[in-house]
Amino acid sequence: MVHMVEESKLLVERVQTGVRMEKRLLKILKAFAEYHDMTLGDLLEGIVLHAFDGKTPFSPASLERIQELKRFYEFDLDSTASHRLKEIKSRAVRRRSGER
Repeated sequence: MVHMVEESKLLVERVQTGVRMEKRLLKILKAFAEYHDMTLGDLLEGIVLHAFDGKTPFSPASLERIQELKRFYEFDLDSTASHRLKEIKSRAVRRRSGER
C-alpha cells in the first residue's frame, strides 16, 4: 500500500460486516495488513477506494510481498477465478445437518 502524508482527517461511520471470502485469500490479506501495521478493514477500504478510481492500490514492492504470501499460502487463484468460485460446505456444517 502506498502511504500518503496525512492531510486532514475525514470523519466516517464504520459498521461491522459479516463478509465471507476464500480462506487462503483472507490469510494473505490479514498477513499483508499486519506487515503494514494496519487493520484488515483499513486495507480493504484502501483497496476498494483505489479500485473505484481505476488505480492500483499496490506499489511494486507490495506486489512482490503479495506474491511471496501467495506462495506461502499455496494460493493459485487470480482475477480470472473471480466469477467461478463455488463454496463447498464445511465439515462442521455437514455434521450438524446429519450429512456424511
